[in-house]
Amino acid sequence: MDSQRPDIDHPQEEKTPVPSGKKSFRPSISFLFSLIVLGVLIYRIVGGMIPTTPAIAYSEFKKSLSDGLITSVVVGASSISGEQRDGTAFTTVRVEDPELIQMLEAQKVEVHGVVEDSGGGILGFLLAWIFPVILMAGLWFWLMGRNKGGAGSIGSAFSFGKSKARVIKGEQPGVTFKDVGGAGEAVTDLKEVTEFLKNPVHFQRLGGKMPKGVLLVGPPGTGKTLLARATAGEAGVQFFNLSGAEFVEMFVGVGASRVRDLFEQAKKSAPSIIFIDEIDAIGGRRAGAGAIGVHEEREQTLNQLLAEMDGFETARGVIVIAATNRPEILDPALLRPGRFDRQVMVDLPDRLGRQEILSIHSQLVTLEKDVNIGAVAQMTPGFSGADLANLVNEAALLASRRGKEAVDRTDFDDAFERVIAGTERRTRTITPNEKKVIAVHEAGHALIASLTPEADKVHKVTIVPRGRALGYTMQLPTNDRFLLNQHELETRLTILVGGRTAEMLVFGEASTGAADDLAHATDLARRMVTEFGMSAVLGPVRLAADMQANFMNHQFGLDARVSPETATLVDMETRRILEEAVDEASSILKGHRLALDSLTDLLCEQETVDGTQIDVILGKNVSQEENGKVLPKSASNGHKPLQRGARNMKSKRKNGKVGMVDLLRWEDEGGQLENLIREDEAPISQNNSINKHERSPGNGKI
Repeated sequence: MDSQRPDIDHPQEEKTPVPSGKKSFRPSISFLFSLIVLGVLIYRIVGGMIPTTPAIAYSEFKKSLSDGLITSVVVGASSISGEQRDGTAFTTVRVEDPELIQMLEAQKVEVHGVVEDSGGGILGFLLAWIFPVILMAGLWFWLMGRNKGGAGSIGSAFSFGKSKARVIKGEQPGVTFKDVGGAGEAVTDLKEVTEFLKNPVHFQRLGGKMPKGVLLVGPPGTGKTLLARATAGEAGVQFFNLSGAEFVEMFVGVGASRVRDLFEQAKKSAPSIIFIDEIDAIGGRRAGAGAIGVHEEREQTLNQLLAEMDGFETARGVIVIAATNRPEILDPALLRPGRFDRQVMVDLPDRLGRQEILSIHSQLVTLEKDVNIGAVAQMTPGFSGADLANLVNEAALLASRRGKEAVDRTDFDDAFERVIAGTERRTRTITPNEKKVIAVHEAGHALIASLTPEADKVHKVTIVPRGRALGYTMQLPTNDRFLLNQHELETRLTILVGGRTAEMLVFGEASTGAADDLAHATDLARRMVTEFGMSAVLGPVRLAADMQANFMNHQFGLDARVSPETATLVDMETRRILEEAVDEASSILKGHRLALDSLTDLLCEQETVDGTQIDVILGKNVSQEENGKVLPKSASNGHKPLQRGARNMKSKRKNGKVGMVDLLRWEDEGGQLENLIREDEAPISQNNSINKHERSPGNGKI
């Protein structure tokens, strides 16, 4: 996303510029007056309670009087104060003592009397006690009114039950469906909602009713919040926006009170739209009787939401739009018709959708003529709208750092690698032996991918460190894929274990760099057995734990009903599938050992090799001109270009290609490996089905 593009997800508020330096504080007259009144009241009420003269015991007073140490006294109704010969003042309590006057006269003490004030009657009582209380109460409420609604203010401390929804006025231009790309079906569904708000009579004439709720479901970053804002912008009605987590506080009953207040505000502004983002924070499935860890406050909030949406008194003219990427945990009562009548799937965009999104985000970016947005869209399968916005932004930042006047295709290519693999780290020191191991590993991945008909064409292979990776191999798909068959999955496994197999073939042992490859290969093989029914021993049966649509890539184990014997068979079948993949990879690499050595030497020399150079090494159909350009003489090591072996694969499905970006990664920290691309966006990584867009197959990460 271009740094100059307005943020359409979060409307900007106009702010008065603050000059640099220290902020000047200018108290208002009302503030100063309040401060003075408060000080007077404190002095009036508290000042009289603080003694200003030291008090002594009455017995001590009589002893000092007998010793002639007192010069004068002031006798009051309840106290006696005076001054001693050394000038020290004192006060003591007065008691009924007939001898006191005689002792004062005998010691020739100067005696004064005090006439007690009766308090001025009722008026004095009111001025002394009632008026200060009223004044303090008025000052308190005045301060509350001035701070109402501010975060951390006095007024907000007493507004727990008030809704925290941000209201966006309908007359503001806002966001429209023109600002949304790659979500054609979702836009179509939501347009009907806006048309109903604009012209309800058109639908009601045949007895139709306005939908009460629309649930936007999809992976993170696909534009669910943007769609909700566009719906409000198109409908021209007030839009109440808040998150599900804003309902619940530590105080019991606050969530339900906020739900009531929210719907009351929406009803007053009807027709209106309420948008609850991340509704799974309050809409989770309620626990059964006797369950442990029940969240009563959250359940009370959910119950109130259910009642407001479709209870005894329904909210007329109010449509609730909610968004979540965890629909599997929502309460069934929330999903039934009458509450959320529609569930709109906001999936990852296809190629045309990605092209629309890239066009929107690059509108304010200066592009060179050689930039083909369609080509960029084709190389980014599995990218969400947020990923594409980040890609455009990274390309613009790279071009700016390089001092260019416009963003070219090279910037997009580098930004693409930066997004999926991290920042290039050429300053990292790698020993020659480690460099050779990395080159062999990556060459193994790249050769198997190039020699496998079902795999996507290898775009490039590099041993230049990026982020935490020391090297990776990248394949670019030609088309979006939604299904993978068993042979294609087995091909992916072969590519995954290709790096480790190459190490075993060249060095006789494997390094820790293959840990991530084994992790992803094991996960894929186990899913083939437990989810896809691709085991001849166990048959077409699902053994994985049951789950609904899951967009967060959560891993699940075996079904609790699976017996220990069956679990053992699952482990055995997983191991068998992996061993067959290793044998297949070993057979391919042994048949092309010369190509493996040539590609390894070329990687050690150039550090980065593109797919055309690999084709030259394999002796594929490359023109003589391209041959001379892409393959240096030093890389051939005296070998002639190799002809592709006549090895028969299990199946040569030349028309079936696995649409994916194959990123192979080596992670140096502790010998551990990590997938650079989110597996939740690969088709087979979806726990419920494999017909999803794909971005990285995980064909081996090094």
